Amino acid sequence: MTSQIRRTAISLPTNIAEGFKKRGKADKCRFMNIAHGSLEECRYYLILARDLEYGEDNNLINQLGVVSKLLESYASTILNSGF
Repeated sequence: MTSQIRRTAISLPTNIAEGFKKRGKADKCRFMNIAHGSLEECRYYLILARDLEYGEDNNLINQLGVVSKLLESYASTILNSGF
């Protein structure tokens, strides 16, 4: 599970960075969508770890919620502007 969490945590900013350099709105948003998928996968693993009583870190889960809102806002800005 640790390996999966690490992979999703690395995938999230990697996809944001890759999407940033894309020229078209559709490509940019596609990478933001992939990043959001990685974020939700990471959130799932943290919830699973809590449910399996491996540990509890509500702070990380809350921070993922903040990052999720930022990604949604960024994708919305891309769609509604001249990026």
